[in-house]
Amino acid sequence: MSRFFIEIKYDGTNYHGWQIQDNASSVQAELNKALSTILQEKIDVVGAGRTDAGVHAQQLFAHFDITSEFDIEKTIFKLNKFLPDDISCTSITKVNDESHARFAATARTYEYWITPTKNPFLVNKAYHLPYSLNLDLMNEATQHLLKYTDFSCFSKSNTDTFTNDCDITFAQWEQKNNCIVFTITANRFLRNMVRAIVGTLLEIGQKKLTIEELITIFKSKNRSNAGTSAPAHGLYLAEVKYPFKIMNAE
Repeated sequence: MSRFFIEIKYDGTNYHGWQIQDNASSVQAELNKALSTILQEKIDVVGAGRTDAGVHAQQLFAHFDITSEFDIEKTIFKLNKFLPDDISCTSITKVNDESHARFAATARTYEYWITPTKNPFLVNKAYHLPYSLNLDLMNEATQHLLKYTDFSCFSKSNTDTFTNDCDITFAQWEQKNNCIVFTITANRFLRNMVRAIVGTLLEIGQKKLTIEELITIFKSKNRSNAGTSAPAHGLYLAEVKYPFKIMNAE
């Protein structure tokens, strides 16, 4: 039995998220079906994390185990023929048997894209928000994210996580290609966390909420005190990082 990491990217518009669900299309189900068909062995992939319905991934890793040998380059080529047009395989890498796509990840980066003008080429790809935003104020507020570890106020309730602690190492708003982009990196994220943070910071950018009120929200540890979650279609899982030794195993 050998273990491999597979790197994919996808447009999440047509899927009810990454994870397999009853009576709903998912990226995980499509990947399992494609790998099982091409490798002629039942394959069940384990992802680095879950994305919700409508959320995209510029990079996501999953691992799978297989008993037989296969040609990696030919398999990547066949996968990209077999998979739907909105999912692609970038790489497949042999890893140590104990390497885990979810638990071995050391950092994850998300991006949230906002377009201030109506753009037909960004439908389902960026959140159209035709209001003026104060980016300086939003970036000032963003720095407070680095001061806290308990993100209960930005998490969906009744989740199965053992802790709501996250270590955010980077967070910033910037203008990029006529869009406004929020980038955030942490060791882990809670369900709905990034969208809840974005929604709250957008209220600050529109001067509906003050930075002092943001601090109060943090201290409350109550999701109902934070802003409305930003729409899913503007969110991208941009990068997942692993220790060097995992991605270069023989």
